[in-house]
Amino acid sequence: MAVLTEAVQRFVREQRLGYVATVSPDGTPNVSPKGSLTVLDENNLVFADVESPHTVRNLAKDPRTEINVVDPFLRKGYRFRGRATVEHTGISFWKVLEMYRAEGADVRRIRAVVIVGVEEVHPLISPVYLVGQVEEDHIRERWQEYYRTARQRSVIDLVPPHEF
Repeated sequence: MAVLTEAVQRFVREQRLGYVATVSPDGTPNVSPKGSLTVLDENNLVFADVESPHTVRNLAKDPRTEINVVDPFLRKGYRFRGRATVEHTGISFWKVLEMYRAEGADVRRIRAVVIVGVEEVHPLISPVYLVGQVEEDHIRERWQEYYRTARQRSVIDLVPPHEF
């Protein structure tokens, strides 16, 4: 088991959106965004099955998963690899529901919770940081500006900024 440092835990809790990759029964990849992703403890991530029938089905057959959590403005984040357990009832299920409830979530639609025992954690860093002395604040400002003005652009104009 990998240990999730306090900094990694804080990052996941702040971002809250993770992209969960699973393997479908026919072997094809499946990636699904999960807005309920959070930290359960120093070794485990968790997300709720609200409308995730394919993800839950895939993990029941093959528990291996990878989850990417990325700050869209900084273009940095983490990749987590591990094994998932789907809980429909029991102590872990109720513990997670109570955690979500304490955070203000409406838990009535949660069908199951998926606990991911994290085996590996790796940083994700955009190649934009490799082009020289680029500061996070500059990257954040450029992407925030991009998103502010994106609706005013045509499809041709929707190319990420490259003046870093």
